[in-house]
Amino acid sequence: MRIEIWSDVICPWCGLGQHRLDAALAAFADRGEVEVVHRSFELDPSFPAGKVISAPELLRTKYRLDDAQIAAATGRIEALAASDGLTPYNVGNNVVGNTRLAHELLAMAADHGMEAEAWKRLYRAYFGEGRSIFDVDSLAALGQELGLGRDAVREALSTGRYTATVRADGAAAKALGCTGVPFVVIDGKFRIAGAQATGVFRSTIERAWASRAIT
Repeated sequence: MRIEIWSDVICPWCGLGQHRLDAALAAFADRGEVEVVHRSFELDPSFPAGKVISAPELLRTKYRLDDAQIAAATGRIEALAASDGLTPYNVGNNVVGNTRLAHELLAMAADHGMEAEAWKRLYRAYFGEGRSIFDVDSLAALGQELGLGRDAVREALSTGRYTATVRADGAAAKALGCTGVPFVVIDGKFRIAGAQATGVFRSTIERAWASRAIT
């Protein structure tokens, strides 16, 4: 079975959705091989590189939310994450920025067989540890922790070696009609939009397995 998941590493629903997908997949450990492929989806590729703003400021300016609405929206995600055992998960007191370089690091990690590990590490660094994932120095440090090598990461990011890979993922998502993330496609035909409950992921995967048995 092949499961593709499109995400942006600063999307709070994506981190939660990944956590729920992992929980759902645990129930199918004895069914056979499941390949999970992570795809990049930049929520705002036009955001100025190198600039960061607070998450509340983004919600205030882009979505016209007031302080009470912002507190309610971010608090809800944090509460859902906590109820699913995903802690710490800082949404309301965080910063946002352009994620192109982060996605290029993730593509590099995938090229070295560290795809799942790298996505989880960047989610944890961003939502759990409050670390920057928006500049070469910060990403090189994370790459070093993953075993990719600080200098190798710097070279890959400075030359744009994985830019085309990130763009291709985004183009594939648009071709599928994806306008938001997380977005999951199972065996090319079963689709799940959003950070659905673990049970929804589980039931959809069950239907996908049943479909394979029939065909």
